[in-house]
Amino acid sequence: MSDSHKLLREFSGIDKIYVVKRDGRNEAIHCEKITKRVRAMCYGLNESYIDVEAVTKRVVSGLYPGVTTVELDNLAAETCASMITKHHEYAILAARLAVSNLHKETKSRFSDVIEDLFAYINPRTKKHSPLVTKSLRDFVRENAERLDNAIDYQRDYTYNYFGFKTLERSYLLKINGKVHERPQHMLMRVSIGIHTSDIDSAIETYNLMSEKWFTHASPTLFNAGTPKPQLSSCFLITMKDDSIEGIYDTLKECAIISKNAGGIGINVHNIRSLGTYIAGTNGESNGLVPMLRVFNSTARYVDQGGNKRPGAFAMYLEPWHPDVFQFIEMRKNTGAEEIRARDLFFALWIPDLFMRRVESNDKWTLMDPHECPGLPELWGENFDNLYEKYEREGRGRQTIKAQELWYAIIECQIETGNPFMLYKDSCNRKSNHQHLGTIRCSNLCTEIVEYSSPDETAVCNLASISLAKFVDRDNLTFDFDKLQEVTKVVTRNLNKVIDVSFYPVEEARRSNMRHRPIGIGVQGLADTFCLLRYPFDSPEAADLNKRIFETMYFASLDASCQLAVDQGTYESYQGSPVSRGILQPDMWGVDTEELSKVSGLDWSGLRARIKMYGLRNSLLLAPMPTASTSQILGNNESTEPFTSNVFSRRVLSGEFQIVNPYLLDDLTKLGLWSDELKTAIVLNQGSIQHIDGIPKELKPLYKTVWEISQKKIIDMAAGRAPFIDQSQSLNLHLAQPNYGKITSMHFYAWRKVCYIIPS
Repeated sequence: MSDSHKLLREFSGIDKIYVVKRDGRNEAIHCEKITKRVRAMCYGLNESYIDVEAVTKRVVSGLYPGVTTVELDNLAAETCASMITKHHEYAILAARLAVSNLHKETKSRFSDVIEDLFAYINPRTKKHSPLVTKSLRDFVRENAERLDNAIDYQRDYTYNYFGFKTLERSYLLKINGKVHERPQHMLMRVSIGIHTSDIDSAIETYNLMSEKWFTHASPTLFNAGTPKPQLSSCFLITMKDDSIEGIYDTLKECAIISKNAGGIGINVHNIRSLGTYIAGTNGESNGLVPMLRVFNSTARYVDQGGNKRPGAFAMYLEPWHPDVFQFIEMRKNTGAEEIRARDLFFALWIPDLFMRRVESNDKWTLMDPHECPGLPELWGENFDNLYEKYEREGRGRQTIKAQELWYAIIECQIETGNPFMLYKDSCNRKSNHQHLGTIRCSNLCTEIVEYSSPDETAVCNLASISLAKFVDRDNLTFDFDKLQEVTKVVTRNLNKVIDVSFYPVEEARRSNMRHRPIGIGVQGLADTFCLLRYPFDSPEAADLNKRIFETMYFASLDASCQLAVDQGTYESYQGSPVSRGILQPDMWGVDTEELSKVSGLDWSGLRARIKMYGLRNSLLLAPMPTASTSQILGNNESTEPFTSNVFSRRVLSGEFQIVNPYLLDDLTKLGLWSDELKTAIVLNQGSIQHIDGIPKELKPLYKTVWEISQKKIIDMAAGRAPFIDQSQSLNLHLAQPNYGKITSMHFYAWRKVCYIIPS
């Protein structure tokens, strides 16, 4: 008896079930067709890991009369996704079924899709409401044959299920709520949106992105080629003035930026504290808390890009401000609502003087910015001198023990993960923007360090490189030459993004055109270590980490220098550290001539070229979290270790359990993988360290972040820091946090000069 007949006998009433075809016809259900379709999608996969009949059985059990073929394909994909813990090839099979379904529902010619997107008529207004620009439509028309032929739709089938569903949910353009783009269409749209009329560069970018060498950031993927191409990820805002007009002008700017899919960092150091005299009304200030609640409401109301991502505002404050205790507690889960703002993120912009006072258990004076002006505008020795002058003059509001505030900070971090902490003096001391003025804050994810002022809103355009792609899996080597090549393309791309992006506010356009900063990051560092068989905390991993970032910084400098040859230096270049021959490694005391002996990179030649021609971009590297884009490409986030060997992914249809694919491969090859072993890993909270039967040589390779010394993670961050001219997003994890551990961690990081988000 055939498998399909067995299935028919198992499910009573299945003979009454019919499927509605895409053309509207009804057809009786045929189990063999389901089996055939699933098996057809298994090409190139190891079918010994995939039980096609089990998939068919589960699909059939979920059928009902009148199910459409679209729903049938979705059910088959979700069924495979639910079986991923048996083997990660089910994730590829699930994606293929979902992608194949989308392909049946969408047009195959890119040029036809662009025509549809441009011709869109809004059903509510009955007006022409194009979803792409006329210039993009015209360019595609003129080059339709070449662009259509350049697209390889087989690359859609390389995404895993969760990456594809992320694209489908938020990134692919829709017409009347129905997805109208394929992933390859989106990538070509983005490439043309960046390069406009440069077809060779557009196709080069398309190929590198579709082969998953790198990705642009989410706002670029959302908006490139659309009528409002807001392509930037991060905006850093300085409060315009300590006045009602200044506060609400700043709030309006935040709302406009958030509406256009930008994350925001705002410094509020200059806002007077609770009880400060207001001459204009002969009254007293209400301080930071009520103002921050207004920003909180705006973050809730104005999400990023029309319900694509929630609004994200990070508020920065220096620890000498009298309202600092209330500020750091505003995300706490308990307490009166009128003193909480749980939709904001909070960060401290910490001068070294505060850390020294904490270390020596000395006093700390809280000062109002209205009564003690000038502190936000200074850093280093100049800040110390003015702060201590105000102390001697008795102009402070309150004197406390520095450790009193320190322990309040740690208590909040244990409860909420906030406030984030960045070190003001280090950010300024090592910045190529230091000649512009004092840098006053970072962004939500702490990787952007750029100058901002009331009339300049700092902007950063981001992209991340997929490191695991550069691993030769047969020879266990890393391709540094290809990394240089891709980094140069990304640098040129981001430089173009600056010119083609829509700027929500004039202050942002002014800043970006003057300084032209970019931010290149990475994803999949942990994947890279697994593929090369390097434990995350091994010397080999530490060396590779440094070499990767040295290569990227070198290549990006080289590309930006060539852009300067062709287009000139950025406007504010003169006076910058780079214009004086000071590169990022020099600021860390790293000898580039010694680096050249190991890496073979010609640092002296590069220095000579930069001295002659300058740079087109003021800043280059900024490793960001890659929370969404790493899911699309199927990598672990950024430079992070794996948090667990078993974790969950949520999509609209539900939550699915996933096993670390590299561990699953190793255990499957050894014949050890089973449901019982999966259960044991789950019971051990994603750890394999204490599970009998797992070979001891695998255990160091698959340590989770909870099992790696956080000192090692800080060391890893410090190792790449001499090649990062902005900052880097870094999470630290403590399973059982206490005051002593967190204090030790922060002071170790401060001495290493890193910037930390506790987790």
